[in-house]
Amino acid sequence: MGSCIICGTDVGGGRVCDSHQEDVVFDFRGNSPDGLVPSRFYRGVVDGYAEFGVFIDLAPGVTGLLHRSELDRRLDSLDWEPGDEVFVQVKGVRDNGNIDLAWSIRQNDREFRGVLVQEGDGERLPDEGPDDGDETEQSSGDAETGASDDRGEPDAESGSSADDDAGAESEDVDDASREAGDEAEDDGGFADDESGVEDDESEDAGAEAVEPVGASDDESESTDDEPDTEADSDEEPERVPIATLGDVIGESTRIDGEVVGVRQTGGPTVFEVSDETGVVDVAAFVEPGVRAYPDVEVGDAVRVDGEVESHRGDVQVESEALVLLDGEEAEAVRRRLAEALTDEARPEGLQPLAGDETVAELADGLLDAAEAVRRAVLESRPIVVRHPATADGYVAGAAVERAVLPLIRDEHAKSDAEYHYFTRRPLDEPVYGMDAATNDATRMLQDRDRHDEKLPLFLLVGAGSTTESADGIDLLSVYGVDAVVVDAAVADPETRDAVDTLVSPELEDVGGDETLSTGALVASLASAINDEIRADLRHLPAVSYWADAPERYVNLARDAGYDAERVAELREAVALEAYYQSYQDKRELIADLLFSDGGNLAAHVSEQFREKLETEIETADANVVTEAVDGVEFALLDTDGYTHRYDFPPTPLLLDDLHRRRADGEPFATVGVGTDELYVRTTADVSVRDVAERAAELAPKADVATAGVREGKIEFLSGERDAVEDAVVAAVAESF
Repeated sequence: MGSCIICGTDVGGGRVCDSHQEDVVFDFRGNSPDGLVPSRFYRGVVDGYAEFGVFIDLAPGVTGLLHRSELDRRLDSLDWEPGDEVFVQVKGVRDNGNIDLAWSIRQNDREFRGVLVQEGDGERLPDEGPDDGDETEQSSGDAETGASDDRGEPDAESGSSADDDAGAESEDVDDASREAGDEAEDDGGFADDESGVEDDESEDAGAEAVEPVGASDDESESTDDEPDTEADSDEEPERVPIATLGDVIGESTRIDGEVVGVRQTGGPTVFEVSDETGVVDVAAFVEPGVRAYPDVEVGDAVRVDGEVESHRGDVQVESEALVLLDGEEAEAVRRRLAEALTDEARPEGLQPLAGDETVAELADGLLDAAEAVRRAVLESRPIVVRHPATADGYVAGAAVERAVLPLIRDEHAKSDAEYHYFTRRPLDEPVYGMDAATNDATRMLQDRDRHDEKLPLFLLVGAGSTTESADGIDLLSVYGVDAVVVDAAVADPETRDAVDTLVSPELEDVGGDETLSTGALVASLASAINDEIRADLRHLPAVSYWADAPERYVNLARDAGYDAERVAELREAVALEAYYQSYQDKRELIADLLFSDGGNLAAHVSEQFREKLETEIETADANVVTEAVDGVEFALLDTDGYTHRYDFPPTPLLLDDLHRRRADGEPFATVGVGTDELYVRTTADVSVRDVAERAAELAPKADVATAGVREGKIEFLSGERDAVEDAVVAAVAESF
């Protein structure tokens, strides 16, 4: 029976009582996550960073995730480096072996009240041996006999040596053999003629039984030099496609491919190797935390011989040899990869959802965009999707996410690859400004330098096509980063040459009473990226329209099982969730709402949406000031005084709804004026940029400028607020 190292309480076979489990830090020496105890604190080593957290090695082959939501600070503010020793708490182990970790404010041995080593189900003090009882007994015996650690040296007191002991032991064995022979004679002592066993063979067997004790050096060397047919075989292993490695678990094999990633863990160096069929992790071990094959870098063609293993449910190759290829062999690898990329990346064609003709006219651009995304997946290049934090923006981003994640899962053996290679980052406004671009550039350079990741492909949907985004896109271009922009609105001419791929309708392509939403456009793009999920996307276009969705998309949603009420619930629920923690992608929550919800979640959230919106509309409507200028009726709202600026709904959404309720078809405009910004809504096709330019002429001291064409947003100096309000009203009236 053991006792608690903190309070001395009897604890059965353990060394810490239940009440002091969290006062002790454990060194885990097991080889399976199943041995971890939830709520305990463990010492670990930083494996590496991901967009969503930090991977921590608790033991060789036992790695957990410290999710960023568990941190008490921003992920990018951590100063941990791969190989650093850290302390974490185990929250739990999932059925699939994934380990959830929590933050520990204690990051030093001294801050805990004790330290224990956990091996399997057993616990011991660090200075105790793995089997402390046996070691203690043996140590005691050695002390009494004066035995030396070197068994070949004579004992000073007894004058005996290990050789003498071995001789005595040999005699004992011979005696035992003779006794066994005597017993055999008593039992019959003759050969069984029927079995064909000769007496000579029996004698040989008896000699063989004692031979290991008194075996000569020559005989031992002869035994060691016996040829190992399997090891000495000159037969070259056959190259195996990475996609089929799951069928040869436990076997030695060879793969040829290109290194697409390298990361150093607290144990082995892990190389991500890609061939024309997929990507797999190759683990190469020198010693803990030491870089194996330091000359091998991302982009190199390599040959790997090793054993295929299942590592926490993922296929992994334990490297026996990793060789750099050059010349014709390297060219052959790259040629296979290039041919596979060409064959797989370009979609066969585009079939617009609901047969939308406006989308069909953009088919070439959409196919180029789909090819860029698919190529990034095949090249193991991360994909970063930027979209506005609106219902339309979230629908567009979620559509791409739905299409790309299965492709990443098919391409990569690691179960968490979808978190490494796909990121969706919402934007507070539909402008890709310098703030967002600087954030993206910083992250991608950190990932490149820390984890040898390739620079990502940026896909901007519903953002990035206006002049206000030019500086941000220029920053990405400095690093040669590929950018794809997909926007249902007409792009500014200056943007068309600034991005690698731009999908945006020409002015004449958008006609009639119907307009195209970004969600509808990108849903068709997503179906081109991955046609297998086309059925999942049919309701998304209708959800993306705030009002007056085209009939073809309404019918398509109804055919998919989403009536008008259900579509409205989804739209409102996504709009509400888009507002809260707008900088987070909320991947799982949005997926539940749009693809997996049976109705309860969306209905519950949309009810909150309506309650909050109605409360704000009631307040705003009571404080609207109306006036008529040159035949145009205006509804003017002081958004500083009569809205909750830091609560739902956001000002643009509030003004949209207020404008819809008040506009009756006559020349009408709604203007929301804040401290140094205002928003314009009109019933006519009025250019916000033209309004801003005219207002700048009428209020020259106010520094009036367009801040967001898609939102109808204009900025100015707060000291000139009254002058700007009058100037904007006059400019809007002139534009009707």
